[in-house]
Formats: sequence, C-alpha cells, structure tokens
Amino acid sequence: MRMLKWGAAAIAIVAALATAPVDAKTFRWAAGNDPGALDPYSRNVTTTIMFLANMYEQLVRHDRELNLQPALATKWEQPAPDVWRFTLRQGVKFHEGEPFTADDVVFSYERARGPGSLLANNFASVKELRKIDAFTVEFVTNGPDATFPALMTNIMIMSKAWAEKHNITRTTDISKQEESYASSNVNGTGPFKLRARSSDGRVEMVANPDWWDKPEHNLTEVLFTPLANPSTRTAALIAGDVDMVYGLPINSVERVQQTPGLRVHQKADLRTMFFGMDVISNELRDSDVKGRNPFKDKRVRQAVQMAINTDAIHRNVMRGASVPNYLMVGPGVNGFDPSLNVPYKFDADGAKRLLAEAGYPNGFEMSMDCSNDRYVNDEQVCTAVASMLARAGIRARLRLMPFQQFVRFVNPPYDTNFFFVGWLPPTYDAHNSLLSLTATRQPGGISGNVNVGGFSNARNDELIRMMGTETDVAKRNAMIKESLTIVRDEMAYIPIHQQVLLYGAKQNVSLVQLPSDWFMLRYVRVD
Repeated sequence: MRMLKWGAAAIAIVAALATAPVDAKTFRWAAGNDPGALDPYSRNVTTTIMFLANMYEQLVRHDRELNLQPALATKWEQPAPDVWRFTLRQGVKFHEGEPFTADDVVFSYERARGPGSLLANNFASVKELRKIDAFTVEFVTNGPDATFPALMTNIMIMSKAWAEKHNITRTTDISKQEESYASSNVNGTGPFKLRARSSDGRVEMVANPDWWDKPEHNLTEVLFTPLANPSTRTAALIAGDVDMVYGLPINSVERVQQTPGLRVHQKADLRTMFFGMDVISNELRDSDVKGRNPFKDKRVRQAVQMAINTDAIHRNVMRGASVPNYLMVGPGVNGFDPSLNVPYKFDADGAKRLLAEAGYPNGFEMSMDCSNDRYVNDEQVCTAVASMLARAGIRARLRLMPFQQFVRFVNPPYDTNFFFVGWLPPTYDAHNSLLSLTATRQPGGISGNVNVGGFSNARNDELIRMMGTETDVAKRNAMIKESLTIVRDEMAYIPIHQQVLLYGAKQNVSLVQLPSDWFMLRYVRVD
C-alpha cells in the first residue's frame, strides 16, 4: 500500500527495474539525474564526465587514492620544460573495432578545444599538439605547466574514423539545443559498452570483453535508471529494486542504516558549493530593477554574503553533512589556505543597511536558479537562502528545476541572475578553479569559460596567467593566495561548503567512493 504514494510514473520505473535479470553480476543503480547528452565534450559536469568515463577513456586516469595512473597513455614525460610527451598504449581497440592510435588523440584534442566544447579550458596552456609517430604525441605548452597531465583525466578519447563516419567531428553544442549521433551513442575503449539508452534517461551497459586492462569488477551488465524524486530513490533501494543509490537523501540516511542488508557510504566531497551572481550585465534580467544591475555594486554583493547564515545551513539544512568553506577551493585541493578561510559575518540588519547605502532602501526582486536533483540537498539549501535573502530585502523568485534543465542557464549565454552550483577542479589544484571560474571571459577563448557571473579583475587575470607556468612552489602558492584573496574580498562568488557525498547500497555490493564524486564501475563487485 505504501507504494501507492509514489505515483504511477514512479511505480512504472521501479517495476521496470524489478524485471531486470537478478544475476549476481547484474548491477542496478539509480541517481537523481541522467548524464544528459553522451557527447563527451558538450558538458563540463562531473555527473556526465564520470558516467562517460566508464565507456570512454582518457590518456591518464586517477586510481583509488586519486593518484595519476596510466590509461590510454602508458607513460608521460617532459623532454623540455614546455613539452609533455605521451607514449600511447598499443593494441587497444574501440568498441566498434577501430584501432586506437595517435590520430585519435589529435582528433580528440581538436574536437575538445573547438566550437561547442565546454572542456576547452583544459587546453588553456597548450600552444601545439604534435604527432610524433603512430603511438607518440607531444603537447607544447606556453611555458611550463606542471598540472597538465592531471587535466588529461577529464578528456575522453574518441575514434576519429567513427566520428567521421557519423558526421560528428564537431562537438554537439547543447547551448544551441543541438542533437547528433554522439548525443545518444558511445564508441569508447573503456571497460563497459553502451547497449541501449532510452528517452527517459535509462542506460544499459555490458562489460567489454576486449578491454585492454584486467577487470577488478565482476559485472556482466549494468542497468542505470534516473529517479529524480529522493523518496522514490530511497524506496527503490529499500525494496531491493536497485543495488545502489548515488545521491542518497540526507533524511533517508538513518532509515537506510536501520534496514537489514543495506549500508550507507559517506565521503567528504572536494567540490566547493557556492552562490554566484551576474556581475557583468548592465541591467539585471528578470528583475524589478530597470536600467542597472545591483550586483555590479560591491555593497550589494556584500549584503548578499551577510544575509546568508552558513552555520544554519550546516546545522539545520545539511544536518552536519557538509564542511563549511568560504573560499573557492576547500581542504584537499592544492592552494587551499586555512588562514583565508574566515567565516562570513551573518548580519541581516547590516545587509539591509548596505542595500540602502547602495540605493536600494526597499530591496529588489530577482529570479534565482537552482537544481533540485543534482547536489546534496540542493533544493533545501536554495529554499533556505531565498528566505534569508528576503529578510534582508532581496526578494528571490526561486526557480527550481532538474539539473538537465538548470545546466543550460549556467552555460553560455549564461541566462541567470543568481544561481547555486559546485566546482571541483580536475587537477585538484586551485589554478583550474581560478582559471575556469574567475578569469575574464575571452570571446572565443578558453579561459573563464565557466565564469557564469562574468567577474573580471586585471590583477587576478595576471596572477592566473603567472601561476599557470610558475615552477617555484613557494612563489606559485603565494600567487594562488593573492588570487583567492581578491576573489574573496571582491565577493565574486559566495562559497558556503563542501558537501558530504552519500551513497546507499546493498551490503553485497563493494564499491570505491572517491572524494572527487566519480563513481567508477570498474571497482564494483556484486557478491
């Protein structure tokens, strides 16, 4: 009888899951949202990239401890300070049989930094890519770039021949609502092959018997189903209809822990969650303020910061499942400086006074965009902050939406006033966060390509450029500290915490939970 409360759609989904083969090597899992387009360069989103990394592969990958590990490249070296040479793995084949060679690496590089790609910032330091022979390539950078191999962990390698065959040599541009063969098909070299993808987001994968690596998993097939409703995800796990839930709701933790045969996996995320504002437009869109943009005034940004009670969010909204953080990078990311990580001063009345000083004695109204199925308690965090802003006089019309819809607002052309999102640098180094989120946008360029709010500071740009090639650790860390200080003091964003990742799973499932929030099927075993 309890299932009747879920609704007919939820019952249909769970029924479909229940009909899946109950083979010991079948793994059924669910998450709040599906990966979206399967084109590996069309979204710079962890859930998309990590999902595809089970089928596509990179030159370099991370191991269980997030150390760099050979993948499609067997080794990498620096024959010169500004050259990275990658020796490619021989004998590898794509899922449809094409041999992997240097031509595929060159093609993937050109595609990933070309039109429509949202991963171009990974190549910000690259001046040239040279094919040396069939299994050797060299990236020439604009000066030394010590973090470059780590950037390659984000770039999936595609088959040049397959892309040419299906007319997908250019990245599918989701900002233009494009669809292509790459949006719904996969041809990688990884441990799993795509068997089917449904219009409702369900994905079926099978193990790749010809994978070059020795499998640690024991899976023959993987069945993924997106379950946007948190209660439905929890109910499906408790009912035994799925083996694992990625994104267990906080309010379900105790219930799952008390259910025989289930357990909860918890890990602090390296991602920093933050609120951002449009600080570049001359007029704030979708607002009752005409002819100007309140967020261009630093006093208004400070008022926003003062209105948000981060301690209350940690205690009451996240129920302790977060690590409060006030910088654009947090503990675990190189460049994090605890001396800068100073809590905000919560003062709603002070925020009102600042708004009045800035010319908004009655506050103002605006739209506020948030996902409701991607991050830990994202809907609840945004609802709480909207209420906090209202106390200071900022009337936020909260627009909650599935992440698949939300992501369009925080990608070009950045159609949002105020938003909540997270960022985890693939290098686990502050330079990537600063380059991606705070560098001045360059038309057609690759720096600042996810600088949604449009923040711009000349000194910050100079520091980002210098730290990108600085090899002296002390000097580089000093540059990072100064840049983080500028971004903090100018309130380009309002960081609030690092979330705690929550997975629920059956006890017969062994998995590796990474602080990068990458869920890798190659580590999963069902006993």
